[in-house]
Amino acid sequence: MLMKGQTLEDIPLNRFHKRLTVRSGGGSFVDGYVLSIIGVVMVQMADALHVDSLWQGLIAASALIGIFCGGMVGGWLTDHFGRKRVFFVGPVLFMAFSIVQLVISAGWQLFACRFMLGVAVGIEYPVATALLVEFLPKTARGPRLATLTILWFAGAACAYIMGNAILQFGGAQAWRLALASTALFGLILFVLRLGTPESPRWLISKGRREDADRIIKQVFGPQYSMADLAAEPERSNISLWGLLKAGYGSRLAFVSLFWTCSVIPVFAVYAFAPKVLLALNLHGEMAAFGSIAITLLFVVGCIIATGLINGIGRRPMVIHSFLWSGLALLGLGYSADASPLMILLLFGSYAVFIGGAQVLQLVYPNEIFPTEIRAVAVGFGTSFSRIGAAAGTWLVPISLDRYGIGVTMYIAAGVTLVGLIVSLALAPETRALNLAEASALPNRT
Repeated sequence: MLMKGQTLEDIPLNRFHKRLTVRSGGGSFVDGYVLSIIGVVMVQMADALHVDSLWQGLIAASALIGIFCGGMVGGWLTDHFGRKRVFFVGPVLFMAFSIVQLVISAGWQLFACRFMLGVAVGIEYPVATALLVEFLPKTARGPRLATLTILWFAGAACAYIMGNAILQFGGAQAWRLALASTALFGLILFVLRLGTPESPRWLISKGRREDADRIIKQVFGPQYSMADLAAEPERSNISLWGLLKAGYGSRLAFVSLFWTCSVIPVFAVYAFAPKVLLALNLHGEMAAFGSIAITLLFVVGCIIATGLINGIGRRPMVIHSFLWSGLALLGLGYSADASPLMILLLFGSYAVFIGGAQVLQLVYPNEIFPTEIRAVAVGFGTSFSRIGAAAGTWLVPISLDRYGIGVTMYIAAGVTLVGLIVSLALAPETRALNLAEASALPNRT
């Protein structure tokens, strides 16, 4: 039973929370898988479909474009129709458009399929994270949401392992099988999500209080009721535009900018690590070792940040993450001709320190917005950040060719500095607050 002053956000983490984390984390896993698997099969696919370099680039970017559209649409759908219904849209799209890749015969068809897979990923972010955060205890919100970022890297690693295995043993059409393998994860997600309840918070926001009470008793036990849920202010007659004008607009700007500034250098470095390391005079086995080490250190950074998020708080974490990772990028720009060991040390430092900003990408937007616009805010942040990711991925090789590695690293450091300034000015602290407190504007009820 709850003590006086406690709410459902004070109960210990239970089996339902753990299952819901797995159910929700699948979207992040598939995001990493979808964005990475195309790189594994690009050479074989290009030869089989006779696509030129322009179409190769468009196909590589198609999922990012789809995520941009899916994030915008998914946020609105989730807030309008509910978390439970939209929770199954992504898995269905994963299965359908992955299987279609088995029979495509032209580059534009593959572009269309991967665009729709990106739409599915974009839908996943707002619905999966909003549903998860609206059930979690407050002490578990940060670590559990941060875990979804780690699952992105797990999906990317799985794509490389499964993709290369399929190419090795799958015959002449192995590239099709590798691309279609996403359907397997869509099926697993669909089955895992069967039986997921609707969010009581969303039901309350729609005036369905009896349904919310029933689900609370079903999930947490008959001794609990809607009275044990920390109440948010009634906003039934306020539009999205009204909420943004009331003060949430600055929070949306913060989420969009800090998220974008954290992903631009990461996507650029992750996508072009071998080329960047080559420009830094790391060749052969050292370059191969460096690429693997940097990838692993991105994961290490996210794991460390996940362990620290409740200890040091959100605001100090995002500020220090941008500060120290930015200094590492400045060091890379200044030390472009340094020894291989120094280059790897600086690159590794960047990969570890940026982990704090990475894991907060899904934590902040889910905590600092009210239920009525939580999914829309996550969807907007997802979409806006993908513009930055696509731009960074496109511009890195151009910058390397025109301006060299030193200037390229300075530009990346500049982007990180913008993230630091935005965080210093706008980042709130939400540690240990319940959702109603975290999403409330200062000096407002």
